[in-house]
Amino acid sequence: MLRVILPLAAAAALAACDQSEQAAEARAVPPPPPVVTVAQPLVKQIVEDDEFVGRFQAVDEVQVSARVGGYLDEIHFEDGAIVERGQLLFTIDQRPFRATLKQADAALQVAEAHLDFAEKELARAEELVQRGNISRSVVDERRQEFITAQAEVAGALASQEAAALDLEYTEIRAPFAGRIGRDLLSIGNLVRANETILTTIVSLDPIYFYFDINERYYLAYARDARARGVVLQEGGGGLPVTVTLGDDVEATRQGVLDFSENRLDAESGTMRVRAVFPNGDLVLQPGLFGRVNVPGSLPYTGILIPDEAITADQNKRIVYVVDQEGMVSTKEVRPGPRIEGYRVIRNGLIGYEQIVVEGLMRVRPGITVTPEVTELASGNQ
Repeated sequence: MLRVILPLAAAAALAACDQSEQAAEARAVPPPPPVVTVAQPLVKQIVEDDEFVGRFQAVDEVQVSARVGGYLDEIHFEDGAIVERGQLLFTIDQRPFRATLKQADAALQVAEAHLDFAEKELARAEELVQRGNISRSVVDERRQEFITAQAEVAGALASQEAAALDLEYTEIRAPFAGRIGRDLLSIGNLVRANETILTTIVSLDPIYFYFDINERYYLAYARDARARGVVLQEGGGGLPVTVTLGDDVEATRQGVLDFSENRLDAESGTMRVRAVFPNGDLVLQPGLFGRVNVPGSLPYTGILIPDEAITADQNKRIVYVVDQEGMVSTKEVRPGPRIEGYRVIRNGLIGYEQIVVEGLMRVRPGITVTPEVTELASGNQ
């Protein structure tokens, strides 16, 4: 039995020695350098944007009321419809106004008949006075009657025009094109002149966007406007802007600044600024919130990198840079705003470095890596 056990123990000892030697050899071979993706920053002409929140507002807005009183007879629109300038909206009962117009027509005819008679009487009186058949005072009386008849005709004509105008005002029409609200009064109700609100209309194309900027932004924009040779208050400098709606689904809209207030608000220290946007598809509605992006700088050559290439080291922002030998080092950077899907780097890079854009978890300063070079796409991301 002993003769069998001793050879087995010796074999096991030899196997253990072989495994130890293999493990030592494996530890002696260093692992291959990690593979990371590197790219050169994108260098191009850019303009930095400042973002503000504001609200859309109609260029024109009106509360529709009647210029004459009466009972509402007809409604000629559907609630919420798009109406054109001059489109008939409401009709007030016209019968009393037609009767008043007929009275005015009759009064005008009477006045014209009086005028015709007074004119003939004056002509006869002037003929008779030349023959000495009547006195000069009679001629003066006839002339006075003629002048009075002329005034009566003028007054009757004015009354006729007023009656015709009141009849015209019984048809209430849209003062401009836009979207109408709901009818606020049912047929048969009494409409009081210049008091009863019947509906509202807002224009939609174009549409205004109002937002506030503080003193710092105002001074910066004023400097940029002077550099362009324009004045900020005159049409807002005509700066092109874009607006994005709150759900980020609709595409951005292009517009221009067209107005700014002539003073800053003393309480808030802000200035109200307005942009105007075309709205041919009528998607933009008064009252909607949006985010407007305003050019915050003059064009300059900027350095852009992906956000994924930036990491944090305590309170600093750094990127990993790979040299020609594959050695990794770090550079502190100062990020700016996002433009075209990339992050602007204000300080820290000159634009010719190879920075790690993928595989940041596999790198640390001082190690050697195997870089795979890629190229950052130029354009909106």
